[in-house]
Amino acid sequence: MTGLAATAAVSWLHDSDAFTARVVRGTFEDAERKVGAPAAPDLSKWSDRTVDLCWIGHATVLINFYGLKVLTDPVLFDRVGAATPFGTLGRKRLIAPAIPVKKLPKIDLVLLSHAHMDHIDMPTLEALPPESQVVTAGSTADLAHAAGFRKITELRWGQKANIETKAGEIALEAFEVNHWGARWGTDSYRGYNGYLLTRGGKTILFGGDTAMCGSFKTLQARKVEAAIMPVGSYGRGNGNHCTPEEAVRMTDACKSPFIVPIHHSTFPIGKEPLREPIQRLEEAIAPERIALKKVGQTWSLPS
Repeated sequence: MTGLAATAAVSWLHDSDAFTARVVRGTFEDAERKVGAPAAPDLSKWSDRTVDLCWIGHATVLINFYGLKVLTDPVLFDRVGAATPFGTLGRKRLIAPAIPVKKLPKIDLVLLSHAHMDHIDMPTLEALPPESQVVTAGSTADLAHAAGFRKITELRWGQKANIETKAGEIALEAFEVNHWGARWGTDSYRGYNGYLLTRGGKTILFGGDTAMCGSFKTLQARKVEAAIMPVGSYGRGNGNHCTPEEAVRMTDACKSPFIVPIHHSTFPIGKEPLREPIQRLEEAIAPERIALKKVGQTWSLPS
């Protein structure tokens, strides 16, 4: 590399707003930063007669659905990004996962919304029990299979499945969200989903990742009890992720009384200030409708 080319490369890494440049910059910036401690979750009152949630961080939520344990988009190690033989190349957590992978309860179902690296993290999947059931978006089963899972169900928008586990049965339905599914630039064929989870007469919505989307209005007759919704990474209005206000509009559209905000305050991957998503959410919705705010907090669905 010539001196001129090297200078241009350094300038690009320092100044560019491109995703790759930001990841490389951030990887170096993160090197000396310590990962913060989350709130200590209390699962002592969870039972097969309750519906409970714990926000583990980012889009990872542990759901106790009448004794059946669901784990959404599990990302449970220090960095998120491209897995290499030398470790994961990507951004470092701001706050540790509320439950380390080795201390998770037995997971009956792993629920994957789409293939982005902050939602399908291969080191985490490889550390989970391979006997767990997996439900994932269309054309993403290969990733779960590569991680060691064998009981894998792909769903596309509008498709349903009844998943039988040792803890009982749970019904799932995939619905349309406004995002994209490519993990790399060459795999745009991959799908991306939101999900409805139903068990014991109760329905929970998992929004995965989405920008503003009209499909939530089509779910208003489904009696959604709580909507797990992304509220961060909207940055400067890139159109790929909803703002907190839009998350509230979609929650209202499906007539959910509660919002469980995710996809904020865990990794420094959004362009917005760290505390802004939850602050804007608090201004956009009645406080009693916000189920969880901090990593490690738990919440139980009112009976």
